[in-house]
Amino acid sequence: MQNNSNVTEILNDLIRINRDRVEGYEKAIDELEKGDTDLKALFQQYAQQSGGYITELTAEVTKLGEKAASDTTVSGKVYRVWMDLKATFTRDERTSTLESCEYGEDAAQKAYKEALGKSAELPSQVANLITRQQANLRSAHDTVKRQRDMHTVK
Repeated sequence: MQNNSNVTEILNDLIRINRDRVEGYEKAIDELEKGDTDLKALFQQYAQQSGGYITELTAEVTKLGEKAASDTTVSGKVYRVWMDLKATFTRDERTSTLESCEYGEDAAQKAYKEALGKSAELPSQVANLITRQQANLRSAHDTVKRQRDMHTVK
């Protein structure tokens, strides 16, 4: 039998990382130059993607009769401060922003990998949800990395 508090903890960790992702991309959008409309659109899409994931994860926590997390991670707050400082001291905002976003995507991948590492504790529908979200987040990570690589090569 699954332990609801363990499952809730796993889901709430993923809710927090997705809140970090939303806030990180909103911050990135604010820091980009006016001409960076391509990245702004991409980042808006990723923020909305995480908003949808938060909704899905919250529904699973609610089904368990538990309360969903409404905060972000401590490391996410530190990451956003670091992003502010890096932007202050970096000339190429586009590259700096892409590097910061890739860092955030790496953190999301790590959180999802850890969650799936505990799959024995997860009901199958929750494990399937997490697996699907992780695959989509991996695609986003790879897109951000390609964008960074293309811009760095120039």
